[in-house]
Amino acid sequence: MSNTHSRQRRAVVQSIGGLVAAGLLLPAARAQSDKRIVVSDPGGPYALAYRNAFYDPFEKATGIRVINIARESQPLAQFSAMVKTKNFMWDVTTLTLSADVLPLEQQGFLEPIGLDIAQFPGMLPDAVRPDWLGVNVYGTVLAYRKDKYGATGPSSLRDMWDVARFPGRRSLRRSPVDSLEQALLADGVPRDKLYPLDVDRAFRSLDKIKPHVAVWWSTGAQASQLLQNGDVDQIITWSSRAQSAIESGAPVGIVWNDATYAIEGWGIPKGSPRAELAKSFVRFCADPERQSVLTKFVAAGPTNRDAFKFIDPARAALLPTSAQNVKLAVNQNAAWWDKNRRAVTERFNNWLIG
Repeated sequence: MSNTHSRQRRAVVQSIGGLVAAGLLLPAARAQSDKRIVVSDPGGPYALAYRNAFYDPFEKATGIRVINIARESQPLAQFSAMVKTKNFMWDVTTLTLSADVLPLEQQGFLEPIGLDIAQFPGMLPDAVRPDWLGVNVYGTVLAYRKDKYGATGPSSLRDMWDVARFPGRRSLRRSPVDSLEQALLADGVPRDKLYPLDVDRAFRSLDKIKPHVAVWWSTGAQASQLLQNGDVDQIITWSSRAQSAIESGAPVGIVWNDATYAIEGWGIPKGSPRAELAKSFVRFCADPERQSVLTKFVAAGPTNRDAFKFIDPARAALLPTSAQNVKLAVNQNAAWWDKNRRAVTERFNNWLIG
C-alpha cells in the first residue's frame, strides 16, 4: 500500500472515529434529527473550494453542519460497499457522470432526489438527473511549456502528434478515457463525429505517439508536477491542473481546441439515514452564485450557466464551460463509456505494456 493510500485510510478511520464520538453514526430514527451531514470530496484545492462555495453557506443558511472528508480517487467500490452493508461513512459524495453515475444507477445504489431539469432552467442538460446533480465541469486539454516553444507552440492535438514540427517530451494520461478521444481528434476525426469511438482507429493513432510519450501520468498531482517542473514539454491534463501551474509561475500555455470535458457532482448513497438533509444540500448547490464562488478557487466550469453573471470575464475565459471554450470542446459520452469501459480498459492496459 502506498504512503498516500495509507494516509487516506488513516484519515478515513480518524474521521469515522470522530463521527462516532460526535454521535453521527446513529440509528436512522435519531439521525434524522441530527443536523449534520458528512460529505466526501476529492480533497486538496477542491475541499477548500467546496467549503467556500457550498459547505459554509449551506451551514449558515440552514443550520445543518457539513463535515467533509477526502474520499478515494475512485469511489465506486467504496460507495457500493456502503449501500450493501448499510455502514454509511458519508452521506454525499462527488461522482463523475462519465465514470460513476451510470454504473451506480444500474445497481440501484443512488438515493432518489427527485431532481428534474425543469426545476433548474440555467443548468447544463446533462448536469441534472433524478438522483444526481452536476456542480462543476473539468476539462482535459493540451498544455505546453512556453519556454520550449515560445510564440509558436502547438495549437491542436494534431500538433502534439506532429513530433517533427514540435519535438519534445510528451505525457498522456494512463487511461483510455480521454486518450482514445484525443487520438481520434489528432487523427482528423471531427468533434461532431467522434462517437461512437472508432476504437481500432484510436489505437492506430496511439501507436504513432506511443514511442514519444515520456510519462504516462496517473494522478492530477503527478501531471501538475511534470508540467510545473518542466519534466515534459507537452501534456494532456486537466485544465484546472494546468491553470494551477500557471498560477504558480510556470510558463505554461493551454490549448482549448479539441478539449474534452466531463461533469462532476453530488450523489447520495441509497439508504443513508440522513438522506433528507443530504437532498437539501444537493439542491442548494445548483445556485448559480454559489457555483461562481467555486471558480475563484479552482478553474472548473460551473454547470449553471447563470453563474457567469457573477464571474469576472478574465476568470471566465479560463473555465471549460465559458462560451468561447465549450464550443471548441467535446462532452464525454457517458453512455458509450459505460457500455465499453471494461473491454477498452483491458485492451488499453495490454497495449500499454505490449
